Amino acid sequence: MAVRIRMKQFGRRHRPFFRVCVTDARNPRDGRVLEEVGYYDPMVPETDARTVLNGERIDYWLGVGAQPSDKVAVLIKKYGSKGTHLEEQQAAVERLAIKRRRPGVPTDLPEMEKIVRKKEGRKEGGRGRCRACRGSRYSCCRG
Repeated sequence: MAVRIRMKQFGRRHRPFFRVCVTDARNPRDGRVLEEVGYYDPMVPETDARTVLNGERIDYWLGVGAQPSDKVAVLIKKYGSKGTHLEEQQAAVERLAIKRRRPGVPTDLPEMEKIVRKKEGRKEGGRGRCRACRGSRYSCCRG
């Protein structure tokens, strides 16, 4: 059985996403796989953070004779267990994690408790307005 390490396409139109998979060479591109060993997301803004690979499993499959596709061979060379861009990848992942944190979200416990108490003190029913007349505090419904 000819085993290949190649990418399996996911995502949608104009938003590609790929899983790096180990599969039989006779299977179709998006067909059955033996194992998924990583992913590649070309839409991530940081170039070095686009690929995540399980280097240990890739080394195993290469050791038993699996052949990588051209693109996957480049990714393994850069981001595999002995990759040339591993330090850059770690730095890019950290920068991306900092960018993805939402500003203004409290991270310490006392501020979170204040917000929870504030929410618990509110009355049920949203804004407190009548849905029929949009009046303040159900003025049309009293009577």
